Amino acid sequence: MQFYLDGYRPGDPLVEEPHPSVADRPEGLPDEADVVIVGTGPAGLVLAAQLAAFPEIRTVVVDRRDGPLLVGQADGVACRTVEMFEAFRLADQLVAEAYWVNEVAFWRPDPADRTRITRTGRVQDVEDGLSEFPHVIVNQARMQAWLREHMTRSAGRLAPRYGLHATDVAVDPTGGSDHPVTLTLQHLRGGEATGEVSTIRARYVVGCDGARSSIRTAIGRELVGDPMNSSWGVMDVLAVTDFPDIRLKAAIHSANQGNLLIIPREGGYLVRLYIELDAVADRELHERRAVTPEKLAAVANRILHPYSIDVKDVGWWSVYDIGQRLCDRFDDVPADEVTTRLPHVFIAGDACHTHSAKAGQGMNVSMADAWNLGWKLAAVLRGTARPELLHTYSAERQAVAQELIDFDREFARMFSAPPTEEGGDGEGVDPAEFQRYFVQQGRFTAGVATRYAPSMITGGTEHQPLAEGYPVGMRFHSAPVIRIADAKPLQLGHVARADGAWRLYVFADAADPTSPGSRARALLEHLGSAASPVARHTPVGADPDAVLDVRGIFQQGHRDLAVDRLPPVLLPRKGRFGLVDHEKAFSPDPGAGDVFAMRGIDRERGCMVLVRPDQHVAAVLPLDDHDGLAGFLSGVLVDAR
Repeated sequence: MQFYLDGYRPGDPLVEEPHPSVADRPEGLPDEADVVIVGTGPAGLVLAAQLAAFPEIRTVVVDRRDGPLLVGQADGVACRTVEMFEAFRLADQLVAEAYWVNEVAFWRPDPADRTRITRTGRVQDVEDGLSEFPHVIVNQARMQAWLREHMTRSAGRLAPRYGLHATDVAVDPTGGSDHPVTLTLQHLRGGEATGEVSTIRARYVVGCDGARSSIRTAIGRELVGDPMNSSWGVMDVLAVTDFPDIRLKAAIHSANQGNLLIIPREGGYLVRLYIELDAVADRELHERRAVTPEKLAAVANRILHPYSIDVKDVGWWSVYDIGQRLCDRFDDVPADEVTTRLPHVFIAGDACHTHSAKAGQGMNVSMADAWNLGWKLAAVLRGTARPELLHTYSAERQAVAQELIDFDREFARMFSAPPTEEGGDGEGVDPAEFQRYFVQQGRFTAGVATRYAPSMITGGTEHQPLAEGYPVGMRFHSAPVIRIADAKPLQLGHVARADGAWRLYVFADAADPTSPGSRARALLEHLGSAASPVARHTPVGADPDAVLDVRGIFQQGHRDLAVDRLPPVLLPRKGRFGLVDHEKAFSPDPGAGDVFAMRGIDRERGCMVLVRPDQHVAAVLPLDDHDGLAGFLSGVLVDAR
């Protein structure tokens, strides 16, 4: 963690000095904004937290609610989402408060007496080495509170505005306006219209306003997919039970009483119950007005037989229907106009894809949508990237959402199907097969299976053998290293912050990095020269790593490399005092695992691994391919000088 760059000051170093624009900000809604975010759910707040890093971008966040969410809805936080929270410096408090999903128990009808359930297996939830972070469970409201706190600590002091409902979006198609989007907002109090209406002209509008999104409707998009044909009740409860796996995630299939998913919650006592409602036995409960927590608890007891659960307190409950629906595009540009028109309105999260909650993917994929879009909007608005970059949001995230829909349809089908008898071939799903499917899909549910297709920001795989463990298009998989300057063990991936910068990880070849024959040395000296992409794309007056952050990883031990002999690009001068950043160079950590071996780096040749601001690998290149690096970046970034 770095701070005090521009001078020592007392107090919490994570609270940034306010940007000058904060003092000039109007109390009410402004007439104009660069970005208006509609909705303060997971997607909206991740996007707002990312844009909060750039106080010069005028961001407005609105929501129709009267205030922040207090009681959670979603609760599963995938490993990849925790990695993303680390970029906001929020991972430590998240994993400290959350329940860790370490193992999953599977239950099915007892072959000797199918009226009873019996445990059939326990599996590790996340395979070893998949991430440095666990899969955790924490209230969605807490996730959102941490993101809001991050926003208020930022230099822009960004905060949501509540009681505002977006009713219309109009886009000027002529391209003659700097603020081509006009957003109409209806003022609400207690959920009721006050009669007051405001408009904001914006450069971009992002609808993160849920499955009933008014932004989606306004741009003519539609959720299309399967009908909602399965109902589930969900309760967060404090309860006393003789069920032995109440503190494990547990999937329970009964013979003919329905199915139950148990998710332990944070705090040691709270537990979430996902309760399938039988279409016949629970017909009256399908009418939402007839549902009560007591009736849901009765269904849970029916499924758990011979065990029972005595619910003492209900923190939150709801009933919902399962359906998988998806938009064909996530922005306002018709498919036949992509080459001639730039997007100005986007949708994210439930506004463009809906699915079941069984696999815990909704909140995670919604946040990943915003993580993908946020840095792109910032780069275009700050003038560091070409506007065509914005087309990649819909192309990348719609494909991911389609994969999620396909996975969720199969997962929900298998979970809801009646269990076959042991060794039987009847209708339904063999619980053992469901367990195998759960294990096979572990990388997907952990959020680390996403692989973006080749595009202007994702290169080809011709040099993939140089770094087999960093597949192009997939997230940069962290690994342990030791920082050379201060001998601190840390995770390499944790050097990346939500600051909009690209990262270039230079994995050195086997030669002594101080020798003339070192390809890594030659590359690093080039990157520090006036002819490098760093100089070409970094605005005058900006810190040298504001656009392209160069890091060096050497094969020698940290005590075998002299800091004062490192290339200048790894010792850049920053801030108003020209202080030296000593945190750019690393060695393997033999006690925790050699990063070169763990990630399949070619030791003899080394390589460059170029990583996007959302931590996905953009390209793997040879150390001497200076032109290849420059050509790739020039296709995305603008010349600053």
